[in-house]
Amino acid sequence: MPNIPAAPMAICFDLDDTLIDDEAASSTGLRAVMERLGHPDFAAARSLWDVQTEISFGAYLRGDLSLDQQRRDRIRALAVQAGHAEIADQHCDDLYRLYLDAHRSGWQLFSDTLSTLHALHSAGYRLAIVTNGVEAIQHAKLQALELSPYFHAVVCSDTAGSGKPDPAIFHMAAQRLGVTPSDCWHVGDLIHADGVGAVAARMHPVMIDRRGRQRFEGVTTIASLDELLRLVGLPSVAASGSL
Repeated sequence: MPNIPAAPMAICFDLDDTLIDDEAASSTGLRAVMERLGHPDFAAARSLWDVQTEISFGAYLRGDLSLDQQRRDRIRALAVQAGHAEIADQHCDDLYRLYLDAHRSGWQLFSDTLSTLHALHSAGYRLAIVTNGVEAIQHAKLQALELSPYFHAVVCSDTAGSGKPDPAIFHMAAQRLGVTPSDCWHVGDLIHADGVGAVAARMHPVMIDRRGRQRFEGVTTIASLDELLRLVGLPSVAASGSL
């Protein structure tokens, strides 16, 4: 593990698959759409959905597609895989609403999220969310899962004018927290968006690899948020999912 800098004044967090199990929620949404399309193969659908999301949502972040267009692209890719050559925009929109409703029903925190945020908040750390997710949906998640009181700022790409890994979105978070970027750590699960972005913004990146799937060479890496507490010098808290 690389040398750890002095404890930060503030900590930024990615939201999906860092604090909230978005993979599980998206699988719930995906299965609902698959059932409507008559798609029989979850493994194939999951693989395609992930790749198409990376392509289409990336195009949205660059300004090449609208939010609705990138959603339709993802639904159409899944529909074609299920054997539907043509699908109208309205049908795509209906299916994506079905996805969102099922996704919402699957929102859940990782077991270490609340205990870690409570410990950091109690210790006086200023905390922020920095996410490429749509602001209305991300705020709904924070409120539904009772996370909002822990954060001094929530910065989302669609309202910030830039998305990760653009340093500007990290700088906006630091400004709202009242600290310089160098006094802030950023915790996330994606090496390009979170790791590269944090370094470019002069924040210290901490990569979380909950499922042991990735290798983050030369970057501070943790397997759980309990390890984050040890990194900042706070007592570890057994992950229980409740306070």
